[in-house]
Parts: sequence; structure tokens; C-alpha cells
Amino acid sequence: MRVSAWLICLSLLSTPALAGSDVTAAQGVIRAQEQALARDDGASAYAQAAPEIQALFPSIEVFMAMVREGYAPVYRHKSFEFGAAQAEDGVIAQRVHIVDANGEAWEALYTLQTQPDGSLKITGCSLLKTGQSV
Repeated sequence: MRVSAWLICLSLLSTPALAGSDVTAAQGVIRAQEQALARDDGASAYAQAAPEIQALFPSIEVFMAMVREGYAPVYRHKSFEFGAAQAEDGVIAQRVHIVDANGEAWEALYTLQTQPDGSLKITGCSLLKTGQSV
């Protein structure tokens, strides 16, 4: 047991320092979108989406309709807490534990990617009700 704990610590230490700041930045982008959605500020929420997402949903109104209909736990929730994250080669995967407005638990997996201008944008969000399998 001591050896495996040591290996886990060693693997955590081998993660580049930049990854930690990338994860912090990614959480800031996700939090900005989450707060914009809470205020029904479609323009700010849409601004956090990567160009590929904006191309799929070419207006703020279409984007917000998609969020309201397909991502109700993200749109309206009781709690929204960051879980584990991974950063590699400009791509960040961030888990978020959500309790929706009805008290049901969800797990969201956000992906973000560094854009040519150096900013991070959300490239996707997958939702899974806690207790469901893929």
C-alpha cells in the first residue's frame, strides 16, 4: 500500500506546473459561463463557447435554446462544484458535480481548448445523471 501511495504522489508531482494554471483558467471560463447562464446573459455565456460550438449554434438565441432544452442541469441548478481535471497539449477536461433544480445529481464533463489567441474556450459539455452508465 505504501508503494502505490508513493507512486500516486510521484505521478501528481510529474504533472507540469502549467497544467495547474491551465485548470484554474479553465475553471474560470466554466464559472463565467455558469454565472452568465444564471443571469440569463446569453451574450456572455455564448462568448465562452469555442468557434466550433458557435458555428453549430450560430446565434445567441439558438445557443440559449439549446442550453435550456438540452442542458437544464447546467442552466438551472442548486450546486455546481468542480471535480477532477486533466490538462494536456492545450486541451483541458474538467469534471463538474451538479445538483439540478429538482435535487438530482449529475456529472458534467467540460472540454476546453486553447485558441489561437491564447484564450480558453469551451469545446463541449457532456452530461450524465449520477448512477447512469455510459
